Amino acid sequence: MSSTSTNSTKPVSTWYCAQLGRKDHYAVPRALHAAGALGGFMTDFWAGKVTKGVAGLLPGKSWRVVESRFHPDLPANRVTSWNLRALIWEARLRQMTKQGGVTGRYLGYCQVGSRFAQTVARSLKSRRLTPENTVFFGFDTASLEVMEMLKARGIPCILYQIDPCRVEVETVRAEQLAWPGWEDSPLDVPEAFFTRHQQEWAIADRVVVSSEFTRAGLMQQGVSGNKIAVIPLSFELPDDRKEIDPEKKPARTQKIFSQFTRENPLRVLYLGQVMLRKGIQYLVQAAELLQDFPVVFDIVGSIQISRQAVSSAPPNVTFHGRVTQNKILDCYRNAHVFVLPTLSDNFAITQVEAMANGLPVIATPNCGAVVTEGVDGFIVPPRDPKALASAIHRYLEEPDTLEQQRQAALQKSKLFALEKFGSSLLYLGRQICS
Repeated sequence: MSSTSTNSTKPVSTWYCAQLGRKDHYAVPRALHAAGALGGFMTDFWAGKVTKGVAGLLPGKSWRVVESRFHPDLPANRVTSWNLRALIWEARLRQMTKQGGVTGRYLGYCQVGSRFAQTVARSLKSRRLTPENTVFFGFDTASLEVMEMLKARGIPCILYQIDPCRVEVETVRAEQLAWPGWEDSPLDVPEAFFTRHQQEWAIADRVVVSSEFTRAGLMQQGVSGNKIAVIPLSFELPDDRKEIDPEKKPARTQKIFSQFTRENPLRVLYLGQVMLRKGIQYLVQAAELLQDFPVVFDIVGSIQISRQAVSSAPPNVTFHGRVTQNKILDCYRNAHVFVLPTLSDNFAITQVEAMANGLPVIATPNCGAVVTEGVDGFIVPPRDPKALASAIHRYLEEPDTLEQQRQAALQKSKLFALEKFGSSLLYLGRQICS
Protein backbone atom coordinates (compact mmCIF):
# COMPACT_ATOMS: atom_id res chain seq x y z
CA MET A 1 0.00 0.00 0.00
CA SER A 2 3.01 2.30 0.21
CA SER A 3 6.10 3.07 -1.81
CA THR A 4 8.16 2.94 1.39
CA SER A 5 9.33 -0.19 3.15
CA THR A 6 8.87 -0.73 6.88
CA ASN A 7 11.53 -3.27 7.80
CA SER A 8 12.04 -1.68 11.23
CA THR A 9 9.97 0.59 13.44
CA LYS A 10 12.62 1.55 16.00
CA PRO A 11 12.82 5.38 16.13
CA VAL A 12 16.27 6.82 15.50
CA SER A 13 15.23 10.47 15.77
CA THR A 14 12.96 12.77 17.71
CA TRP A 15 10.27 14.23 15.51
CA TYR A 16 8.68 17.66 15.74
CA CYS A 17 5.42 18.13 13.89
CA ALA A 18 3.65 21.43 13.09
CA GLN A 19 0.10 21.50 11.76
CA LEU A 20 -2.57 24.13 11.14
CA GLY A 21 -6.05 22.79 11.85
CA ARG A 22 -7.06 19.19 12.54
CA LYS A 23 -6.08 17.53 9.26
CA ASP A 24 -6.77 13.80 9.23
CA HIS A 25 -7.70 13.81 12.93
CA TYR A 26 -4.06 14.60 13.84
CA ALA A 27 -2.92 11.29 12.33
CA VAL A 28 0.73 12.33 11.89
CA PRO A 29 1.49 13.43 15.47
CA ARG A 30 -0.62 10.57 16.86
CA ALA A 31 1.26 7.98 14.81
CA LEU A 32 4.61 9.44 15.83
CA HIS A 33 3.62 9.56 19.51
CA ALA A 34 2.38 5.97 19.42
CA ALA A 35 5.78 4.96 18.02
CA GLY A 36 7.60 6.84 20.79
CA ALA A 37 9.16 9.33 18.40
CA LEU A 38 7.21 12.56 18.97
CA GLY A 39 9.25 15.28 20.64
CA GLY A 40 6.64 17.97 20.22
CA PHE A 41 3.49 18.88 18.33
CA MET A 42 2.77 22.50 17.45
CA THR A 43 -0.63 23.62 16.26
CA ASP A 44 -2.60 26.83 16.02
CA PHE A 45 -5.50 25.95 18.34
CA TRP A 46 -5.74 23.17 20.91
CA ALA A 47 -8.80 22.60 23.09
CA GLY A 48 -7.23 21.58 26.38
CA LYS A 49 -9.21 21.05 29.57
CA VAL A 50 -9.61 24.77 30.32
CA THR A 51 -10.52 25.63 26.74
CA LYS A 52 -13.03 22.78 26.54
CA GLY A 53 -14.68 24.07 29.70
CA VAL A 54 -15.10 27.52 28.20
CA ALA A 55 -16.29 25.98 24.92
CA GLY A 56 -19.32 24.61 26.75
CA LEU A 57 -20.57 28.18 27.11
CA LEU A 58 -20.52 28.77 23.34
CA PRO A 59 -23.39 28.15 20.90
CA GLY A 60 -23.72 24.56 19.67
CA LYS A 61 -21.96 24.90 16.32
CA SER A 62 -19.08 27.00 17.68
CA TRP A 63 -18.66 24.59 20.59
CA ARG A 64 -18.40 21.58 18.26
CA VAL A 65 -15.74 23.34 16.17
CA VAL A 66 -13.66 24.16 19.25
CA GLU A 67 -14.13 20.72 20.78
CA SER A 68 -12.91 19.01 17.60
CA ARG A 69 -9.50 20.69 17.93
CA PHE A 70 -8.27 18.10 20.37
CA HIS A 71 -7.36 14.42 20.53
CA PRO A 72 -6.93 12.41 23.72
CA ASP A 73 -4.11 10.36 22.18
CA LEU A 74 -1.81 13.38 22.38
CA PRO A 75 -0.65 14.30 25.91
CA ALA A 76 -0.66 17.94 26.96
CA ASN A 77 3.11 17.96 27.62
CA ARG A 78 3.75 17.27 23.93
CA VAL A 79 1.44 19.98 22.54
CA THR A 80 2.17 23.67 22.01
CA SER A 81 -0.58 25.93 20.70
CA TRP A 82 -1.28 29.63 20.28
CA ASN A 83 -5.03 29.83 20.78
CA LEU A 84 -5.44 33.60 20.94
CA ARG A 85 -3.27 34.12 17.87
CA ALA A 86 -5.23 31.39 16.10
CA LEU A 87 -8.45 33.33 16.60
CA ILE A 88 -6.78 36.46 15.20
CA TRP A 89 -5.45 34.49 12.21
CA GLU A 90 -8.90 33.04 11.55
CA ALA A 91 -10.45 36.51 11.70
CA ARG A 92 -7.84 37.79 9.26
CA LEU A 93 -8.54 34.95 6.84
CA ARG A 94 -12.26 35.68 6.98
CA GLN A 95 -11.62 39.38 6.35
CA MET A 96 -9.38 38.72 3.34
CA THR A 97 -11.93 36.29 1.91
CA LYS A 98 -14.74 38.81 2.36
CA GLN A 99 -12.74 41.56 0.69
CA GLY A 100 -11.04 39.57 -2.05
CA GLY A 101 -13.25 36.56 -2.72
CA VAL A 102 -11.46 33.42 -3.87
CA THR A 103 -8.25 35.32 -4.59
CA GLY A 104 -8.34 36.91 -1.14
CA ARG A 105 -8.93 33.54 0.51
CA TYR A 106 -5.87 31.99 -1.09
CA LEU A 107 -3.74 35.01 -0.25
CA GLY A 108 -5.08 34.60 3.28
CA TYR A 109 -3.93 30.97 3.32
CA CYS A 110 -0.43 32.18 2.45
CA GLN A 111 -0.46 34.93 5.05
CA VAL A 112 -1.80 32.78 7.88
CA GLY A 113 0.52 29.94 6.88
CA SER A 114 3.50 32.29 6.98
CA ARG A 115 2.58 33.70 10.38
CA PHE A 116 2.07 30.22 11.80
CA ALA A 117 5.39 29.00 10.37
CA GLN A 118 7.22 32.02 11.82
CA THR A 119 5.65 31.35 15.22
CA VAL A 120 6.71 27.70 15.10
CA ALA A 121 10.21 28.73 14.01
CA ARG A 122 10.60 30.99 17.06
CA SER A 123 9.42 28.17 19.32
CA LEU A 124 11.82 25.61 17.87
CA LYS A 125 14.73 28.06 17.71
CA SER A 126 14.86 28.15 21.50
CA ARG A 127 15.16 24.36 21.75
CA ARG A 128 18.38 22.40 21.60
CA LEU A 129 17.80 20.53 18.36
CA THR A 130 20.65 18.74 16.61
CA PRO A 131 20.77 17.37 13.05
CA GLU A 132 21.82 13.94 14.31
CA ASN A 133 18.60 13.16 16.13
CA THR A 134 15.89 15.55 14.91
CA VAL A 135 13.34 15.42 12.08
CA PHE A 136 10.76 18.11 11.33
CA PHE A 137 7.40 17.31 9.69
CA GLY A 138 5.21 20.14 8.40
CA PHE A 139 2.27 20.68 6.09
CA ASP A 140 2.14 22.63 2.85
CA THR A 141 1.47 26.38 2.90
CA ALA A 142 2.40 26.56 6.61
CA SER A 143 6.03 25.35 6.75
CA LEU A 144 8.30 27.55 4.61
CA GLU A 145 9.76 29.86 7.29
CA VAL A 146 10.29 27.14 9.89
CA MET A 147 12.02 24.91 7.33
CA GLU A 148 14.28 27.77 6.30
CA MET A 149 15.37 28.19 9.93
CA LEU A 150 15.85 24.47 10.55
CA LYS A 151 17.67 23.77 7.29
CA ALA A 152 20.15 26.50 8.18
CA ARG A 153 20.94 24.40 11.24
CA GLY A 154 21.23 21.23 9.19
CA ILE A 155 18.01 19.64 10.51
CA PRO A 156 16.18 17.44 7.96
CA CYS A 157 12.66 18.51 7.01
CA ILE A 158 9.71 16.57 5.58
CA LEU A 159 6.77 18.37 3.97
CA TYR A 160 3.32 16.86 3.53
CA GLN A 161 1.56 18.04 0.36
CA ILE A 162 -2.19 17.61 0.72
CA ASP A 163 -3.15 17.92 -2.98
CA PRO A 164 -1.63 18.22 -6.49
CA CYS A 165 -1.63 22.04 -6.16
CA ARG A 166 -1.62 23.73 -9.60
CA VAL A 167 -2.71 20.52 -11.34
CA GLU A 168 -5.82 20.38 -9.18
CA VAL A 169 -6.61 24.07 -9.70
CA GLU A 170 -6.31 23.72 -13.47
CA THR A 171 -8.56 20.66 -13.34
CA VAL A 172 -11.26 22.59 -11.52
CA ARG A 173 -10.94 25.56 -13.84
CA ALA A 174 -11.46 23.29 -16.85
CA GLU A 175 -14.58 21.81 -15.25
CA GLN A 176 -15.98 25.26 -14.49
CA LEU A 177 -15.63 26.14 -18.15
CA ALA A 178 -17.17 22.85 -19.25
CA TRP A 179 -20.08 23.16 -16.79
CA PRO A 180 -21.08 26.86 -16.78
CA GLY A 181 -23.48 27.85 -14.03
CA TRP A 182 -22.65 24.91 -11.77
CA GLU A 183 -20.24 26.78 -9.48
CA ASP A 184 -20.68 30.48 -8.82
CA SER A 185 -17.10 31.47 -7.94
CA PRO A 186 -14.32 31.07 -10.53
CA LEU A 187 -11.22 29.49 -9.00
CA ASP A 188 -8.92 32.52 -9.36
CA VAL A 189 -5.89 31.36 -7.39
CA PRO A 190 -3.08 33.96 -7.23
CA GLU A 191 0.40 33.03 -8.42
CA ALA A 192 1.76 33.78 -4.95
CA PHE A 193 0.01 30.67 -3.68
CA PHE A 194 1.82 28.44 -6.17
CA THR A 195 5.13 30.22 -5.59
CA ARG A 196 4.96 29.52 -1.87
CA HIS A 197 4.42 25.82 -2.55
CA GLN A 198 7.32 25.68 -4.99
CA GLN A 199 9.59 27.25 -2.37
CA GLU A 200 8.50 24.67 0.20
CA TRP A 201 9.05 21.76 -2.20
CA ALA A 202 12.53 23.06 -3.01
CA ILE A 203 13.71 23.35 0.58
CA ALA A 204 12.19 20.13 1.94
CA ASP A 205 14.34 16.98 2.02
CA ARG A 206 11.30 14.87 1.18
CA VAL A 207 7.75 15.64 0.09
CA VAL A 208 5.16 13.17 1.35
CA VAL A 209 1.95 12.58 -0.58
CA SER A 210 -0.75 9.98 -0.11
CA SER A 211 -1.20 8.73 -3.66
CA GLU A 212 0.56 8.10 -6.94
CA PHE A 213 -1.96 10.50 -8.48
CA THR A 214 -0.59 13.41 -6.42
CA ARG A 215 2.98 12.26 -6.98
CA ALA A 216 2.45 12.47 -10.75
CA GLY A 217 0.89 15.92 -10.34
CA LEU A 218 3.90 17.25 -8.42
CA MET A 219 6.30 15.79 -10.95
CA GLN A 220 4.43 17.73 -13.66
CA GLN A 221 5.30 20.84 -11.64
CA GLY A 222 9.01 20.05 -11.51
CA VAL A 223 9.41 18.11 -8.27
CA SER A 224 11.82 15.19 -8.66
CA GLY A 225 10.18 11.81 -8.33
CA ASN A 226 13.05 10.70 -6.08
CA LYS A 227 12.12 13.43 -3.63
CA ILE A 228 8.50 12.30 -3.29
CA ALA A 229 7.39 9.53 -0.91
CA VAL A 230 3.93 7.98 -1.23
CA ILE A 231 2.46 7.05 2.17
CA PRO A 232 -1.30 6.31 2.25
CA LEU A 233 -3.24 7.83 5.11
CA SER A 234 -4.47 5.84 8.09
CA PHE A 235 -8.07 5.32 9.11
CA GLU A 236 -9.90 4.13 12.17
CA LEU A 237 -13.55 4.24 13.17
CA PRO A 238 -14.45 6.99 15.66
CA ASP A 239 -14.60 5.92 19.30
CA ASP A 240 -18.40 6.04 19.39
CA ARG A 241 -18.58 3.52 16.54
CA LYS A 242 -15.79 1.10 17.43
CA GLU A 243 -18.16 -1.15 19.33
CA ILE A 244 -20.25 -1.59 16.18
CA ASP A 245 -19.07 -4.57 14.15
CA PRO A 246 -20.19 -4.23 10.50
CA GLU A 247 -19.59 -7.95 10.07
CA LYS A 248 -22.27 -8.76 12.65
CA LYS A 249 -24.51 -5.72 12.69
CA PRO A 250 -27.66 -6.23 10.56
CA ALA A 251 -27.57 -3.84 7.64
CA ARG A 252 -28.76 -3.57 4.08
CA THR A 253 -25.31 -4.40 2.77
CA GLN A 254 -25.32 -7.77 4.48
CA LYS A 255 -28.33 -9.02 2.55
CA ILE A 256 -27.95 -10.85 -0.72
CA PHE A 257 -30.67 -9.60 -3.03
CA SER A 258 -31.86 -11.84 -5.82
CA GLN A 259 -33.73 -8.92 -7.30
CA PHE A 260 -33.88 -5.17 -6.72
CA THR A 261 -37.24 -3.46 -7.20
CA ARG A 262 -38.66 0.06 -7.19
CA GLU A 263 -39.81 -0.61 -3.62
CA ASN A 264 -36.45 -2.09 -2.67
CA PRO A 265 -33.90 -0.28 -4.88
CA LEU A 266 -30.13 -0.43 -4.98
CA ARG A 267 -29.01 2.52 -2.85
CA VAL A 268 -25.86 4.32 -3.98
CA LEU A 269 -24.22 6.70 -1.50
CA TYR A 270 -22.04 9.72 -2.24
CA LEU A 271 -20.63 11.38 0.88
CA GLY A 272 -18.38 14.43 0.69
CA GLN A 273 -18.32 17.97 -0.59
CA VAL A 274 -20.77 18.33 -3.47
CA MET A 275 -18.62 20.09 -6.03
CA LEU A 276 -17.20 19.82 -9.54
CA ARG A 277 -13.79 18.63 -8.34
CA LYS A 278 -15.43 15.60 -6.77
CA GLY A 279 -17.15 14.72 -10.06
CA ILE A 280 -20.73 15.28 -8.93
CA GLN A 281 -21.65 16.39 -12.46
CA TYR A 282 -20.75 12.99 -13.87
CA LEU A 283 -22.59 11.18 -11.10
CA VAL A 284 -25.72 13.14 -12.04
CA GLN A 285 -25.22 12.04 -15.65
CA ALA A 286 -24.82 8.42 -14.57
CA ALA A 287 -28.05 8.71 -12.55
CA GLU A 288 -29.82 9.95 -15.67
CA LEU A 289 -28.66 6.86 -17.54
CA LEU A 290 -30.09 4.63 -14.78
CA GLN A 291 -33.50 6.27 -14.40
CA ASP A 292 -35.30 3.21 -15.77
CA PHE A 293 -33.66 0.86 -13.27
CA PRO A 294 -34.28 0.31 -9.53
CA VAL A 295 -31.40 2.52 -8.37
CA VAL A 296 -31.50 5.61 -6.16
CA PHE A 297 -28.69 8.00 -5.28
CA ASP A 298 -28.22 9.66 -1.87
CA ILE A 299 -25.93 12.70 -2.08
CA VAL A 300 -24.70 13.69 1.39
CA GLY A 301 -22.42 16.64 2.11
CA SER A 302 -22.18 20.41 1.93
CA ILE A 303 -23.62 21.58 -1.37
CA GLN A 304 -21.21 23.81 -3.27
CA ILE A 305 -22.97 23.81 -6.63
CA SER A 306 -25.74 26.14 -7.74
CA ARG A 307 -29.44 25.59 -7.13
CA GLN A 308 -29.86 25.34 -10.89
CA ALA A 309 -27.38 22.45 -10.97
CA VAL A 310 -29.15 20.69 -8.11
CA SER A 311 -32.53 21.06 -9.77
CA SER A 312 -31.14 19.56 -13.00
CA ALA A 313 -30.66 16.18 -11.31
CA PRO A 314 -33.12 13.40 -12.20
CA PRO A 315 -35.76 12.25 -9.67
CA ASN A 316 -33.71 9.21 -8.57
CA VAL A 317 -31.20 11.62 -6.94
CA THR A 318 -31.72 13.13 -3.47
CA PHE A 319 -29.47 15.89 -2.11
CA HIS A 320 -29.45 15.64 1.68
CA GLY A 321 -26.96 18.41 2.38
CA ARG A 322 -24.54 18.29 5.30
CA VAL A 323 -25.38 15.92 8.13
CA THR A 324 -24.03 15.74 11.66
CA GLN A 325 -21.41 13.15 12.60
CA ASN A 326 -23.92 11.06 14.51
CA LYS A 327 -26.01 10.70 11.33
CA ILE A 328 -23.17 9.52 9.09
CA LEU A 329 -23.40 5.94 10.35
CA ASP A 330 -27.05 5.85 9.27
CA CYS A 331 -26.01 7.02 5.81
CA TYR A 332 -23.61 4.11 5.47
CA ARG A 333 -26.03 1.57 6.93
CA ASN A 334 -28.81 2.61 4.55
CA ALA A 335 -26.59 2.21 1.48
CA HIS A 336 -25.47 -0.75 -0.59
CA VAL A 337 -22.63 0.86 -2.55
CA PHE A 338 -20.37 3.88 -2.09
CA VAL A 339 -19.37 5.96 -5.11
CA LEU A 340 -16.57 8.52 -5.55
CA PRO A 341 -16.25 9.86 -9.13
CA THR A 342 -13.61 12.40 -8.09
CA LEU A 343 -11.34 14.19 -10.55
CA SER A 344 -8.66 15.15 -8.01
CA ASP A 345 -8.07 13.87 -4.48
CA ASN A 346 -4.74 13.28 -2.81
CA PHE A 347 -6.32 10.47 -0.82
CA ALA A 348 -10.05 10.23 -0.22
CA ILE A 349 -10.36 8.76 3.27
CA THR A 350 -14.12 8.40 2.79
CA GLN A 351 -13.57 5.38 0.57
CA VAL A 352 -11.76 3.59 3.41
CA GLU A 353 -14.46 4.68 5.85
CA ALA A 354 -17.12 3.29 3.52
CA MET A 355 -15.28 -0.04 3.36
CA ALA A 356 -15.01 -0.11 7.16
CA ASN A 357 -18.79 0.16 7.18
CA GLY A 358 -19.20 -2.75 4.79
CA LEU A 359 -19.70 -0.95 1.47
CA PRO A 360 -18.03 -1.82 -1.82
CA VAL A 361 -16.58 1.30 -3.46
CA ILE A 362 -16.73 2.56 -7.03
CA ALA A 363 -14.00 5.16 -7.49
CA THR A 364 -11.70 6.74 -10.06
CA PRO A 365 -7.89 6.26 -9.98
CA ASN A 366 -7.54 9.91 -8.87
CA CYS A 367 -8.02 9.39 -5.13
CA GLY A 368 -5.41 6.95 -3.84
CA ALA A 369 -4.89 3.23 -4.30
CA VAL A 370 -7.65 1.74 -2.15
CA VAL A 371 -10.03 -0.18 -4.41
CA THR A 372 -8.94 -3.47 -5.97
CA GLU A 373 -10.83 -3.81 -9.24
CA GLY A 374 -13.56 -6.44 -9.04
CA VAL A 375 -12.59 -7.50 -5.50
CA ASP A 376 -13.89 -4.80 -3.13
CA GLY A 377 -15.38 -2.47 -5.73
CA PHE A 378 -14.75 -1.13 -9.20
CA ILE A 379 -12.42 1.48 -10.68
CA VAL A 380 -13.83 3.71 -13.42
CA PRO A 381 -12.18 6.43 -15.52
CA PRO A 382 -12.81 10.03 -14.41
CA ARG A 383 -15.34 12.04 -16.46
CA ASP A 384 -17.01 8.87 -17.76
CA PRO A 385 -20.67 8.68 -16.70
CA LYS A 386 -21.30 5.64 -18.94
CA ALA A 387 -18.56 3.63 -17.22
CA LEU A 388 -19.87 4.77 -13.84
CA ALA A 389 -23.43 3.76 -14.70
CA SER A 390 -22.20 0.42 -16.06
CA ALA A 391 -20.32 -0.36 -12.83
CA ILE A 392 -23.41 0.42 -10.75
CA HIS A 393 -25.59 -1.65 -13.08
CA ARG A 394 -23.36 -4.69 -12.53
CA TYR A 395 -24.73 -4.95 -8.99
CA LEU A 396 -28.24 -5.21 -10.47
CA GLU A 397 -27.14 -7.98 -12.81
CA GLU A 398 -24.98 -9.77 -10.21
CA PRO A 399 -26.48 -9.01 -6.77
CA ASP A 400 -24.40 -11.73 -5.09
CA THR A 401 -21.36 -9.61 -5.93
CA LEU A 402 -22.46 -7.15 -3.24
CA GLU A 403 -21.93 -9.61 -0.41
CA GLN A 404 -18.63 -10.88 -1.80
CA GLN A 405 -17.26 -7.37 -2.23
CA ARG A 406 -18.67 -6.27 1.13
CA GLN A 407 -16.61 -8.89 2.94
CA ALA A 408 -13.51 -7.97 0.94
CA ALA A 409 -14.08 -4.27 1.67
CA LEU A 410 -14.23 -4.90 5.41
CA GLN A 411 -10.89 -6.70 5.27
CA LYS A 412 -9.30 -4.04 3.05
CA SER A 413 -10.19 -1.25 5.49
CA LYS A 414 -8.08 -2.93 8.19
CA LEU A 415 -4.91 -2.44 6.14
CA PHE A 416 -4.89 1.32 6.77
CA ALA A 417 -3.90 1.13 10.42
CA LEU A 418 -2.31 4.03 12.30
CA GLU A 419 0.59 1.77 13.30
CA LYS A 420 1.45 1.07 9.66
CA PHE A 421 1.26 4.76 8.85
CA GLY A 422 3.68 5.53 11.68
CA SER A 423 6.08 2.80 10.59
CA SER A 424 6.22 4.28 7.10
CA LEU A 425 7.00 7.73 8.49
CA LEU A 426 9.81 6.38 10.70
CA TYR A 427 11.31 4.45 7.79
CA LEU A 428 11.33 7.64 5.72
CA GLY A 429 13.04 9.46 8.59
CA ARG A 430 15.77 6.84 8.77
CA GLN A 431 16.35 7.22 5.03
CA ILE A 432 16.85 10.95 5.39
CA CYS A 433 19.10 10.69 8.43
CA SER A 434 21.28 7.86 7.13
